[in-house]
Amino acid sequence: MIRQSAASLQTSTQWTFDVVDENDTKAFAHALAPALQLGDIVTLSGDLGVGKTAFARALIRAVTEEDHLDVPSPTFTVVQTYETKKFPLIHCDFYRLRDPEELIELGFDELSDESLTLVEWASHAPDVERRAALDIHLSLKSGTHADGRRIIVTAKGALTDRIEPLMDVITFLASQGWLNAEHQRIVGDASGRFFERVRQGDKTAILMHAPKPPAGPVLRDGKTYRSLARLSDTLSSFVAMADALRNIGISAPEIYAARADKGLALVEDFGSDGLLQDGAPAPEKYREAVSVLARLHAADRPQVIRFDHDSYRLPAYDLEPLLTEVGLFLEWYHPTCSQSILTDESRTEFFKIWTDLIEPCLQDQQTWTLRDYHSPNLFWLEQRAGDQRIGVIDIQDAVYGHAAYDLASLLQDARVPIAESLELELIKYYADLCEAANPSFALDHFLHAYAIYGAQRVTKILGIFVRLDQRDHKPDYLKHLPHMRTYLRRNLSYPALAPLKNWFLRWSPELFELAP
Repeated sequence: MIRQSAASLQTSTQWTFDVVDENDTKAFAHALAPALQLGDIVTLSGDLGVGKTAFARALIRAVTEEDHLDVPSPTFTVVQTYETKKFPLIHCDFYRLRDPEELIELGFDELSDESLTLVEWASHAPDVERRAALDIHLSLKSGTHADGRRIIVTAKGALTDRIEPLMDVITFLASQGWLNAEHQRIVGDASGRFFERVRQGDKTAILMHAPKPPAGPVLRDGKTYRSLARLSDTLSSFVAMADALRNIGISAPEIYAARADKGLALVEDFGSDGLLQDGAPAPEKYREAVSVLARLHAADRPQVIRFDHDSYRLPAYDLEPLLTEVGLFLEWYHPTCSQSILTDESRTEFFKIWTDLIEPCLQDQQTWTLRDYHSPNLFWLEQRAGDQRIGVIDIQDAVYGHAAYDLASLLQDARVPIAESLELELIKYYADLCEAANPSFALDHFLHAYAIYGAQRVTKILGIFVRLDQRDHKPDYLKHLPHMRTYLRRNLSYPALAPLKNWFLRWSPELFELAP
């Protein structure tokens, strides 16, 4: 008898989706192929004429990476063997199987252990059907194109965890008519998110993969860093902010479809034209990016955002997250880059200085703070007008904070050195726009906050970039440390920050060493 597998006792997970034509079916096969491994048994079920052999042919060609491989039906041979770059593959058709015992003569057990196995009509060999970890059921979809099919994928055992993220993407794209799209991976950011440009004919979109990030260790009060820093763990924050920004005329991506529970969204493609020219800031583009912020800050913005018959409350960017963030400097940057050994008193003094600086700023009017408003997340949309030519992404971690933070984020770019002369010119431009909209705008008061939030942000990022190197093995971020130190020195030159400057001079004097 064919032996049974414990996989048959596992609970199963199922996905259902519709395909329009044979091209969609082939696209599904090509998407599934990389997830299959040696020892997997995949059954293809459904009535006669629903396309099981056609699907198997597409899957075999995808696994073997031979688009024109001859794949005959194994109806008469029962088993057809193929060699791939990774492992053997066997394609079986049990339709004419008279007795499951015949499989013993064929050596099916040994073959399936050493191969990826595709089986049509596995119902004729119940023990094989029970062993299978994946079933793909095809049926005709009434009322559609002649090639339209409904596909039900059922997985069980360890294979479920392996293919679940892939199947979530496949069913999501199928529901939007994008299953047959070409995929191009886009370089992501420092987070766990990643992006793909999907192209179908002359249409493109961006597929966002935003899985829920790991919680991380508890730091204090039962909270993790993400919780203390008020970082978002849900795609709903991105959808809410995108809708809110578009409603006030700021070019955030249109959301074509989203599955927040799966961390997937299909959004407008802003292309690849950014704010840089030959690797340096393009002043005219930066002026428009400044104009976006001035317009955003010209009106009171609610902390609770309404969207799609729902609401989203922006987290307060108050003392807890701001102090948590600067703590990264002590945890990561200082032990790696500074020669001194911090005392308990020096740590207490560090947070006391920051508290004294930040608390008065929290009394100012708070607004939407996008938090990552800098060149990697801003696009130039030439075909639009005015400051709508600035496309804004990476808005899921937006908070309710001080207007100065985003201006400092833009003008003290973590990845692109910005000359002090251009920074001052753009601060003046921002102030002029704010004064025109609100005659009571106080420049001196704003500059005080700008220096504090600029210093806070740089202090945090110095810690983050060293953490990316030490913990996440991404050393490329270290090349940005010299100009981040330059920004910090600029901020610390503001008289009100003298206590913080003195702390850094004592405990991290290397911050004041000029780069050669």
